[in-house]
Amino acid sequence: MTINTSYNYSPSFNSIKRNKKQIKFIIFHYTGMKKEADAINRLTSIQSEVSSHYLIKNNGEIVVLVPDLYIAWHAGISSWKNYKSLNQSSIGIEVSNLGHEFNYQKFSKKQTDSLLKLSKLLKKNYQINSKNILGHSDISPDRKKDPGEKFPWKYLAKNKIGLWHKLSDQILTKNRMIKIDNIEKKNFLRNLFKIGYSKVIPKELNKNKYLTFVIKAFQRRYRQELINGRIDKECLLISENLVKNFY
Repeated sequence: MTINTSYNYSPSFNSIKRNKKQIKFIIFHYTGMKKEADAINRLTSIQSEVSSHYLIKNNGEIVVLVPDLYIAWHAGISSWKNYKSLNQSSIGIEVSNLGHEFNYQKFSKKQTDSLLKLSKLLKKNYQINSKNILGHSDISPDRKKDPGEKFPWKYLAKNKIGLWHKLSDQILTKNRMIKIDNIEKKNFLRNLFKIGYSKVIPKELNKNKYLTFVIKAFQRRYRQELINGRIDKECLLISENLVKNFY
């Protein structure tokens, strides 16, 4: 499979090439800027020291910013399971979107189609496990919200890109906002750590604040209708279903 792309190379990357086998993850982002042109300038400016491997524009056009075998600077301080600083082991894909600060909107069909094509190609080329296709908020929950609750995770998972649970809408809505006890809350958090969310609490945060960030990251990914940082029966069931089916 080949994909039509344009090229606008960024100077912000590590100059030493990595081995193909080092690439284990795909990380999705949104640009989070008012104008697409400003986002492109930032991703290709030497001063910004930020980049990704690909940018998907509003019209669905795929722009190559950094070749796959070079380390782009998109993940920052990040962790997932036993991996730290995921720049080293990932490919970053930025999707043009205003983000939470500037009237966050749905991703267009053209963007979603391009995301799917590009992700399928990368997954095949680098033998990436669907469990390792993540959002920036998954790997940096205390710092990031992207790609956010409007990102088409469910659609992508139906097409074998990333994961989604196997629960019906009826079960989910029936259990939404149903309270659970402390043992069940502990089980939920244990499930999140099995899935890959980091247990390590950043020095500047207390435990409760950090866990709220992690819960919200999980909700943005798997319970997109309600992002409140609270654990209810619906969240517990989703976490159990994911662990049962994939971990």
